[in-house]
Amino acid sequence: MVAHHERATLRVGEVFLKIDADQTRSDVEVEAMTMAPIPVPEVLWRRPPVLALAALPGTALGRLGEPSPASAAAWAAAGATVRKLHDAPLPPWPGASLEEKTSSLDSECEWLLANDVLPAELVTRNRQVAEAALRPCSPVFMHGDLQVAHVFVDGDEITGVVDWSEAGRGDAMYDLASLTLGHPEHLRDVVAGYGGAVDLDVIRAWWSLRSLTAIRWLVEHGFDPALPGCEVDVLRSQA
Repeated sequence: MVAHHERATLRVGEVFLKIDADQTRSDVEVEAMTMAPIPVPEVLWRRPPVLALAALPGTALGRLGEPSPASAAAWAAAGATVRKLHDAPLPPWPGASLEEKTSSLDSECEWLLANDVLPAELVTRNRQVAEAALRPCSPVFMHGDLQVAHVFVDGDEITGVVDWSEAGRGDAMYDLASLTLGHPEHLRDVVAGYGGAVDLDVIRAWWSLRSLTAIRWLVEHGFDPALPGCEVDVLRSQA
């Protein structure tokens, strides 16, 4: 299903096999799924470096770069599911610090400019927008990689959330931004399902920050962030 330099995921019938040489990520994934108060895949067995998970019913809420086939009610249900996760007790391990996030943003912007990957004005403008995300906040139980393809839906019901290896303590707005990245037309639905305490400016800031910091990784792992509707288009829309 997915393969790059760090890990691979294979599907065999109704079983997903995640192969990851970094056991720390697998440890986090299993513990996070155990703690999460929302639907997650069933862990069938674990024989490092392989983790076997049962397939979830339904289909992905959407894909980056493609219109989502899901209803507004399904997107609202996704927002409600995220809120339930964020209201849960914090996991015992920390997330990335504010200093680490700032350092990553600085280094990735420098790389983008030094290698002429994007126009300087586009990087500079999105770097300015991203500043709003770099502020102290009360941490929540964060999924950490809540891209739209990781949320599964059957009709208007959320059947599960996959890929928990980045879970930890973090910013609630980051999860909401990850979920709606490239799908701003569904932000209102997600916010309606999530409830109060949503900062739209911070969500938009995370759209810029996540896109800026993802491009080098995507290029180096064989993905194209310049495809229609993907990270480069997100940065253009933000500018």
